[in-house]
Formats: sequence, structure tokens, C-alpha cells
Amino acid sequence: MRFLKNPNVNFMGTRKPAFYFSMTLIILSVISLILHGGPKFSVDFRGGTFWELRFEDKTDPTKPLDIPIDKIRAVFDEFGLGKSEIKHYGSPQEISVRADVTENADEVFDHILTRLRETFPDYNVIERRKETVGPKIGKELVGAAIRAIFVALLLILIYVRLRFKDLRFGVGAVVALFHDVTITLGLFSVLDLEISIAIVAALLTIIGYSLNDTIVVYDRIRENLKTFRRSIEDYASVVNRSINETLSRTIITSGTTLMVVLILYLFGGKVIQDFALALIIGIIIGTYSSIYIASPVIVEWEERRGTPAKVAVKKKTH
Repeated sequence: MRFLKNPNVNFMGTRKPAFYFSMTLIILSVISLILHGGPKFSVDFRGGTFWELRFEDKTDPTKPLDIPIDKIRAVFDEFGLGKSEIKHYGSPQEISVRADVTENADEVFDHILTRLRETFPDYNVIERRKETVGPKIGKELVGAAIRAIFVALLLILIYVRLRFKDLRFGVGAVVALFHDVTITLGLFSVLDLEISIAIVAALLTIIGYSLNDTIVVYDRIRENLKTFRRSIEDYASVVNRSINETLSRTIITSGTTLMVVLILYLFGGKVIQDFALALIIGIIIGTYSSIYIASPVIVEWEERRGTPAKVAVKKKTH
């Protein structure tokens, strides 16, 4: 199915402005991460307790409720935990709490639960989930997450290098993936959103998705190099032709995937909202990078070392 008929967009002609745009985003991402002291890690990584509560009316458990966060925070203030992250979780009658409590967590939260039941006598306050992660385990998870991402990038470099028998393809793919991950982390930092295990999973998903899109373009570049190399004026023409030939596939694949993830973000609830947002950012940035980062990298590489086609054209003109 071809969404566009014979597109002829000069992507390579605008690659330098795209490079500047990407560099600006990366610099802003790095600055934001530095100002925030690095990514904002969730309880999964920094250590602490995640607590989930549900409030139900004693006379009618099915009655929808809207529990005021300020009254719950006042209870936590009594226990010196007023700075905990407290928010609605899935529905207005469900509350999630992330608190920097690791020692005697069960005892502390049992006291808080008793106090909440006193504060809301007309409601049943039900503890649905409580998870505590120690700071040592959190640091180990941070290290494991970073290693997972870098090992993935290294293996991708090796895989693409072997598949296309050309190092520049591997370098182009990894540069694009590094670009995607850095900007996604930067946007999460700007929006002051936490990096949880689910977000790490989203980052690895973004890497796989972006790589798949890049491989499709690279396959077409390799085919066109064999077919048109002798009849073109420069290497950029082959790459430009290849991107245009795969553009319909890129728009359809990215568009349909983005539509599904957007629905998850809008209607999936707080539980998966941040995960869906990371995928939305990743799909947009990943599609952009396969066109304006991965492909231009190999063009710049080729132009700096010179191509036989360009040499032949120069000789002919002289």
C-alpha cells in the first residue's frame, strides 16, 4: 500500500538544518538533566515505598468518590512525610503515594492507615498495594538499567555492521538511537517526570522501534546503491531516493502505531500514562531520526572520504 505516489522530498538538502535542530534539542536535554541533578528516578531506583489506597463509601461501595489530596497530605504531614508524592491513581477515589521510607515501612504505614480511617470515617480505606525498595537495590537497578541500554546499543552496532558489511551503517544507526534516548530523557526531565522501570522498558522499546525503521531505509539504500550507483551524481541522491521510496511505509507504520499509543495515553489511566508518553515521544523522535540522523550520517561519512561516482563526474566535467 502506497500512501504517497512518487514523493520527491529533498531530505538530504535540509539535513544540516536538521542536524542543528537535533543538536539544540540534545543540548537543552543535557542542560535540563544537569540542572535537575540527573534523571528524576522513581522509588524503583532511589529506594522508598510505593503505596496504593482505595476509598469506598461504606453505605454504597459502587458510589464514585473524589478524595481531596490536601486532606491526605495533612495526615502525612503529621508523620513528617508531607513532601511525599501523593496523587490520584487511575480514578479520583484511588490514591498513590511515593514516600522516602525504607526502614520500618510496614509499621509507619500501618499508623498512617489508621489515621486516614479516622480522618475519613464515612469511607472504607483499603490498602491495595505496598512495595518497598531499599536504597542499595535501587542503586543496583540504576546500574543495571544503564548497562542494559549501552549493551543494547553495542549489540546493535555489531549487528548492523555485520548485516550491511559497512561500519558507517552501524555508526549511523547507533548515533540515531543515542539521539532518541537522550532527547526522550531530556523531555522527561523538562516535564519533571520520573524514570521508573516501566520507562526503562519504554526506552528499550523505542530503541527497537527506531532501529526497525532505520533498517528498512538502510535496506533500500543498499539495494539502490547496487542499481543506481553508476547513473547518479552523488551519494546523497541514492539516500534521498531511498527515503522517498520508503516514506509511505514510514508514515503508515508510525502513524498507526502513534494512534494506538495516543489512545493508551488518553484513556489508559495514570498507571500507564508516563509509559505511553515515553512511547509517543520515542515514535515521533525515532521516525524523525531514521530520516534526518541515521541516513545523513552515512552521507556525511561518504562525502568526507569521497565517492567513485563523484570523482567520475568531476573528471567528466574537466
